[in-house]
Amino acid sequence: IYRNLFKFSLTVTVIFISVSSMTPGLEMFALSVTVLVGEAVVLPCFLKPPKDASKMTVEWGRPDLKPRFVFVSLEGQEYTADQNEAYRGRSSMFPENLKNGDVSLKLSDVRISDNGRYRCYLPKEKKEYFVELVKTQISSVSSPGVSLSGLDVSSSGVMLDCRAAGWYPEPELFWLDGDGNIMSAGPAEKSPDPDGVYTVSSRVTVEKRNYNNFTCRVQQRDINQSRETHIHVPGWKLKHFDQ
Repeated sequence: IYRNLFKFSLTVTVIFISVSSMTPGLEMFALSVTVLVGEAVVLPCFLKPPKDASKMTVEWGRPDLKPRFVFVSLEGQEYTADQNEAYRGRSSMFPENLKNGDVSLKLSDVRISDNGRYRCYLPKEKKEYFVELVKTQISSVSSPGVSLSGLDVSSSGVMLDCRAAGWYPEPELFWLDGDGNIMSAGPAEKSPDPDGVYTVSSRVTVEKRNYNNFTCRVQQRDINQSRETHIHVPGWKLKHFDQ
């Protein structure tokens, strides 16, 4: 009986925030934030000493984008005319905190493409502040899926397919036998999407035996992440599970 493996997809973004202030008057932060892709992150920016910013213009932007504006607040009201479409509906500030000098930006539905340099600028104060989302620290992982693709007539073996999507940075994929030894399966196919997120796949042919246990493992050493799926092949009947 062929039974589909239960899949789950866990995508994690690790964002290192480093800052530099071009002029005095804005509080400076250096911190590390961990957030799930699809969730929200706050980029901090505070007037120092605290000052009411509710009647000021606050510009959050990315110099590498056109238009560059991520979010603009005009006297406490959102201004969307020149906003970059990639951030429409995903960026916001905290109106209730402006009176305390808190002009931080909230990014919702975080994406890998959100990496870049963000500028917090107050024209009236002539002060700016930079927050860097470092791409090399953003990661994405998911569990691989394993399936029976057919029979290899020439070797009387079973062909197994393994595929994992949503990986960043570029991962490795390899097969293990029941004793934990790496199997010869040839190089894995790797396909990045426009954001550089990888789908990786591989096929291996195994001989028919009474009991066969195999593992497909996908890993990324730089971010110390690994996911694997086990498949048990008793004769031609398959069952499998992941970890």
